[in-house]
Amino acid sequence: MINASLKELASALAEKKISSVELTTLFLDRIEQHNPMLNAFVTIDRAKALATAQAADQKVGADRTALTGIPLAHKDIFCAEGWRTTCGSKMLGNFTAPYDAHVVEKLNAAGMVTLGKCNMDEFAMGSSNETSFFGPVKNPWDTACVPGGSSGGSAAAIAARLAPAATGTDTGGSIRQPAALCGLTGIKPTYGVVSRYGMIAFASSLDQGGPMAKSAEDCALLLNAMAGFDPRDSTSLERPTEDYARDLEKPLAGLRIGLPKEFFGAGMDDGVRVAVEAALAEYRQLGATTVEVSLPNSGLSVPAYYVIAPAEASSNLSRFDGVRYGHRAAEYGDLNDLYAKSRAEGFGDEVKRRILIGAYVLSHGYYDAYYLKAQKIRRLIAADFTAAFKDCDVIMGPTAPSVAFKFGEKSADPVQMYLSDIYTIAVNLAGLPGMSIPCGFDRDLPVGLQLIGPWFGEAQMLNVAHRYQQATDWHRRMPAAFAG
Repeated sequence: MINASLKELASALAEKKISSVELTTLFLDRIEQHNPMLNAFVTIDRAKALATAQAADQKVGADRTALTGIPLAHKDIFCAEGWRTTCGSKMLGNFTAPYDAHVVEKLNAAGMVTLGKCNMDEFAMGSSNETSFFGPVKNPWDTACVPGGSSGGSAAAIAARLAPAATGTDTGGSIRQPAALCGLTGIKPTYGVVSRYGMIAFASSLDQGGPMAKSAEDCALLLNAMAGFDPRDSTSLERPTEDYARDLEKPLAGLRIGLPKEFFGAGMDDGVRVAVEAALAEYRQLGATTVEVSLPNSGLSVPAYYVIAPAEASSNLSRFDGVRYGHRAAEYGDLNDLYAKSRAEGFGDEVKRRILIGAYVLSHGYYDAYYLKAQKIRRLIAADFTAAFKDCDVIMGPTAPSVAFKFGEKSADPVQMYLSDIYTIAVNLAGLPGMSIPCGFDRDLPVGLQLIGPWFGEAQMLNVAHRYQQATDWHRRMPAAFAG
């Protein structure tokens, strides 16, 4: 059961081959056994999960959906009523959410069972899951390596089969990069397709929730449940309901794959290049053709992102002052001292670094020089994608320049860490959908292939990923250490 797809689990539950209580117990027992080694979960509530599973088992007829009774894990950035919601930070270490995020609400309505909350980089700021107040998450393929970030806990949980699926968020690659490093499928939808209500904000114009699972088919089923208009989120898009699984079986004959020349230059490890080239060869066998395209401003995506994202973070995180929200220092003099000490104690180094950068670029005299220029570059990046999609249907390339790296290898050099997201950030700046699928191994560690679609191109992108996964087995492989 731990390797079953969501469709297979749904069939087993509907045919009463297994109950939701039994299935949930199976995963809770695996979490109890393996989480001490991986640190993928920060909060687990066995009693609450089993009560939800019991309720799912009692649903009949129209009350049941394609996901009823299936367990999943939530990234600890999503508020869930009655659950501790920390965002990986001491600042929210004792916060219990009084309401559900829209994503949690939708998946609850679909009948899914919450196993627990997954560890993450503090306030989603990181590419390695080393910035969490609760300690780093370890990669199940090699516990000396990082799982990627910021959704590293979600990725590690699925890779080790501690959960069949999980939610994640993607601000600059935080679903796709850990999916690549852990050998999973993860999708960042078009900005606004999934509501940000109840998702603790990092950078509001970039953040987007999405599903993480073993396969594209699983992600399509999850996205069907997660997507939808929410009037409580001013950036939520009011669009007709879509079935993201509708085109999964469509043949790929005639598909035009764009290969950005900027993605295939220096900076990509040789082993990653070999795996990506082999995946592209498989796509040609499936009937697709490849064309070279150009994204001339993509090289500016990292510096533009690290102006825009910290600027928005410095604004969003100003609410955590020890008075309205968050950790409060035990001893302080006046109000300013309370603010200073509470934030100094509550935030980690990476969060402080980004708040300082953000406050600087928004300050008088620097707004035009940095923030305004970064926003202009953002428009140029979006225009590059628009031009590229005139010549192709989907863009492909590596998700990350390397496979998972060792703990501490990049943490002392923030710039090297930031470059881990060099292929993913442009997608967020443009608001496009993107996903990562497993496409091979380098040094026994998974390699991810990134797919980028035009705005609202999720169904086609999932079709392209699914057909590849029908022809290959990379997405079915799991770390041997967690097979038992």
